[in-house]
Amino acid sequence: MLRNPVARAVAVAVVLVVWLGLGSVGGMAQGRLSQVQTNDAAAFLPSSAQSTRAAEAARDFVDTQTLPALVVLAPADGSDVTDAQLQAVARFAEQVPALPVDGGTWADHLTGPVVPVPSQDGAAILVPVPLDGQAAEQLVDDESLTNLLVGDLRTALADDLGATPTTAGDVGLRAWVTGPAGFVSDLGTAFAGIDGLLLLVALGAVLLILVVVYRSPFLPFVVILTAVFALALAGLVVYELADAGVLVLNGQAQGILSILVVGAAVDYSLLLVARYREELRHAEHPADAMRVAWRQTLEPVAASAGTVVAGLLCLLLSDLASNRSLGPVAAIGIGAALLAALTFLPAMLLVAGRRSRALFWPRAPRPAAATTTAATHGEHAATVPPAAADPSEGNGLWARWARFVARRARPVWLVSAAVLLVAAAFVPTFRASGTSQTDVFLTPVDSVAGEEVLAEHFPAGAVQPAVVIVAQDELDAVVAAAQDVDGVASATPYTGSTGAPAGAAPGGPGAAPADPVVVDGRVRVDVATEAPSDSQEAVDTVADLRDAVVTVAPDALVGGPAAETLDTQVAGARDLRVIVPVVLTVILLILMLLLRSVAAGLLLMGANVLSFAAAIGVSALVFDHVLDLPDADPVVPLYGFVFLVALGVDYSIFLMTRVREESAAVGTRAGVVRGLAVTGGVITSAGLVLATTFAALSVIPLLFMAQLAFIVAFGVLLDTFVVRSLLVPGLVHDLGARTWWPSALARRPEHGVHAATARTAADEEPAHRS
Repeated sequence: MLRNPVARAVAVAVVLVVWLGLGSVGGMAQGRLSQVQTNDAAAFLPSSAQSTRAAEAARDFVDTQTLPALVVLAPADGSDVTDAQLQAVARFAEQVPALPVDGGTWADHLTGPVVPVPSQDGAAILVPVPLDGQAAEQLVDDESLTNLLVGDLRTALADDLGATPTTAGDVGLRAWVTGPAGFVSDLGTAFAGIDGLLLLVALGAVLLILVVVYRSPFLPFVVILTAVFALALAGLVVYELADAGVLVLNGQAQGILSILVVGAAVDYSLLLVARYREELRHAEHPADAMRVAWRQTLEPVAASAGTVVAGLLCLLLSDLASNRSLGPVAAIGIGAALLAALTFLPAMLLVAGRRSRALFWPRAPRPAAATTTAATHGEHAATVPPAAADPSEGNGLWARWARFVARRARPVWLVSAAVLLVAAAFVPTFRASGTSQTDVFLTPVDSVAGEEVLAEHFPAGAVQPAVVIVAQDELDAVVAAAQDVDGVASATPYTGSTGAPAGAAPGGPGAAPADPVVVDGRVRVDVATEAPSDSQEAVDTVADLRDAVVTVAPDALVGGPAAETLDTQVAGARDLRVIVPVVLTVILLILMLLLRSVAAGLLLMGANVLSFAAAIGVSALVFDHVLDLPDADPVVPLYGFVFLVALGVDYSIFLMTRVREESAAVGTRAGVVRGLAVTGGVITSAGLVLATTFAALSVIPLLFMAQLAFIVAFGVLLDTFVVRSLLVPGLVHDLGARTWWPSALARRPEHGVHAATARTAADEEPAHRS
């Protein structure tokens, strides 16, 4: 921090101007992040996955890849489809390619004709609209062609036929747009709330907390601005990398990025402001107080950010591209939050020069008479207040709490650990076997309702069948083996027809079968499952199908949507086994190096792992017995682990770095009391902020977001109020100097009033018993 007033003023101005520039550019980039999203699960699978290799081989059987939108219509009264209704739908289908889009018509972007397919039960009509898969993500006026097609189909159905999911019109048909394109569009609509509603809820909730914490009309907005500028910087970097194809960004990652940046930036700001406020009571000039506060805050904040970044980057070991990209995306967010808290925030806090204390109005801290002289005699004097100002001897909430923990250290940590262990006992009941596509949405959507209607009138798994690529001479054996698998409705060689369900010919049932298409000596078999392809039952059937097929055709490849889900689940389970131990090892090493203690590192890591297990156990009870939610995606516990362990350790780092600082002066037991008394308020505020920001994820109406929001928000509160307030300080106080083994601090004898009090209480306890 510059001492020359003029140089300091120039530096503050330069920092603010640079951040204003970054904010203006980054704000626009943040608003365009949805344009570089990829929400196709198949794009996240590794190239070695069997479904990926099957998809590559299947491309040779068609001229172009399609992303079909499936229009399903059914009479509103539940009767059979009439000839007049079928003719009306046929006229509608003929008009679809002529609908205008992007200066042309939809015919320019479709890979085949749009033909109605009546169901075999005569009670529904299916109209597949084959959108060119290569053009699906093409943007027209900042909107993808997929979203435009689905929107145009729903509008045309309502205008031409009066058919919507809830109204039948003159034709008497209700209509739904579903299929892959319908789901992608509805998923994009759900994620559209990220740029507006999610940030509004998160920032609004955080602002309310900050107003309560600071009781100032100015300071909360300074902290919120820090988070906003950090988010703009993160958005700028992520947008450029995603646009260049360096990383893959999906809606989940964008939502997590927004929440993580806001939460982390506010947390780091709270820590710096708390230390700055403390130093303002010992320094005449705000710049002197900031110089000391910045230096004292740098180590714990940088260590905290480094721990989170290290944990997040372990996701690079994932087999799934979505997980691999989340690591760098979130790490960029943490880096932006750290940079904003250490540059933009100090500049804002010093922008008024000597009058900068006014930002704390009406409770601006001023130097006490006893410490004013000390503060003018060097930096060290400003950082060490007189002994009489021992924070643990005050009457504040956290001073009293710290003394309570010191008096009952062993019972406190034993009871806390027991409660966490009871909650952790429910971890085995947490269900993360996978989520059906129809269960992804928490609110009613057209694509899900349409899929249910489709499954009633067409073979459920025929709409998106499993695909088997096999040598031509093994065709008959594979078809026979597939048909013998429980859960398989049909196995049909591919003959070149597109758009219709497997086994159904365009124009209706009864069409003569054609010869299978042969490419390089291989054929394709479409296997329809009895269960919908997006269900867990279909995934289990495909697993059995692979086992059956490989016995007659060892080189066969089984792909399709259900196979992609299966491979995603397998990769997710593998990631959990591989990444969790790596994260634990990396964070443990960081803790040992930061605290210069093996014992302290093991203690904090054990406490936070126990806290995570308790959070998962409670989540299992809430999801299964309170909210009755479907099974979670396998990636949910992985994300929950990475965020909770990395972020949970943050608060222990904030506490223990201060405890170590105090222990060097007054001993470990007294240091614990002082450290808890000083950091209790700010860490509690930080925990509430982070929990609130992650809870805001629940405004996105998707199962994954709601589950992750609860796990992380509840886990952060558990870390804040149990682990950091009870378990860790109680255990450290009980261990005393042994906490710092094998550093030199472990060999220092306990001294000070708290050590004497502890010994006296221990000596007097037998007398009380007698």
